[in-house]
This record gives sequence, structure tokens and C-alpha cells, in this order.
Amino acid sequence: MPDVAAVFNRHALFPVPDFLMPAAPWRDLRSAAKLALTGALIAGLFGILHDQITYTISPEYFTRMKFDQFRGADFGFPPRVFVAEIGFLATWWVGLTGAWFLARIAVRKFESPGRQVLFAIAWMIAVPVVLGVTGYFIGPWIFEKRPGWNEALESMGVTDSTAFYRVAAIHLGSYAGALLGWIAMMAIFIRRPSRL
Repeated sequence: MPDVAAVFNRHALFPVPDFLMPAAPWRDLRSAAKLALTGALIAGLFGILHDQITYTISPEYFTRMKFDQFRGADFGFPPRVFVAEIGFLATWWVGLTGAWFLARIAVRKFESPGRQVLFAIAWMIAVPVVLGVTGYFIGPWIFEKRPGWNEALESMGVTDSTAFYRVAAIHLGSYAGALLGWIAMMAIFIRRPSRL
């Protein structure tokens, strides 16, 4: 007769890493959920600040494109408030998702999971800032020569294409930076010894 424990061993049945589908106590799940919500709030606040800065650089990036993309969130508030809404809506989920997976590792592996996850979130912000600033400088060089971009901006009525290109590159750099920062922190969390 087969060993029932072996048959129902979830690792044998579902070869999924612990941080994706853990068999953790509810306390661990609550801790991870709190850290994920903290990550969502921090990312949302970062998005608000990020988009206020990029709106200052190129209002047309928002008035000619983003406002239309997020028209469902337009409640008739002044443009700066709408920009803040867009910034929050575009980023909160990144923080929630990234922090959730980091927290799933941290709550089972580290003595101070909150501190470790906040450190990781700081890196997930620092890398996008660096790539966003880089995007500001190289944006016109990247997009100016791309086929169809000048025509697209002209059809949208954009008058300052250089600023538009800068902000487009800042936004792309920021998303790429968040992804790279998250991948790096996941790798560090997985490889780091337990109980730090």
C-alpha cells in the first residue's frame, strides 16, 4: 500500500516554487499581504510623483495621449489631479505584485521580512529613477528617427516632439527599471541564506 503522505505530498503533485504557491500558516499570508499592500501604496505614490514630473516636462504626452488612455478615470478634476490618478493607476499594481512575491520569500526566510521587502522596494524605485533619467537624455535620440513616430505625433497635434520623446523614454525606462529591479531582488532573496 502506498504511503498516503507521499502520495499527497504537494511538492510531488505540484512542482511549483514555494513563493508562488506556499503551504504557509495564515500568519505568513497575512504578513505577505500587508507587505504587498505597502508595496502597492509606495508604488502608487511613486507613480503620482513620477507623472507630476513628466507632466511638467511634456503636458502634451498626457493631453494628447494618456488622458485618452485613462478616460474612464476622468471625473472632471483639474489636469494635475487627473495626472495624479493616472500615475497611481499605472503603478500601484506593479508594487502590489512585486512586493507580494518578494514577501512570500521574506516572511518564511528572514527574521525581519518587512525590512528586507522595504529595502527591495527601495531598489525597485532606484533602478527606474536611474533608467528614467537616462531616458530623459536619450529619448529624442531613440524616437526621433523611428519610422512613423514623427507622423504619429503630428497627427495627434503634438507641438513639442522633443519633450514628448523625453517623457516617452522616461516612462519606458521606469517600467523597464521596475522589472529589472524586481528580477534582481528576487534573485537576491532566493539566493540569500535564511534568517538574516
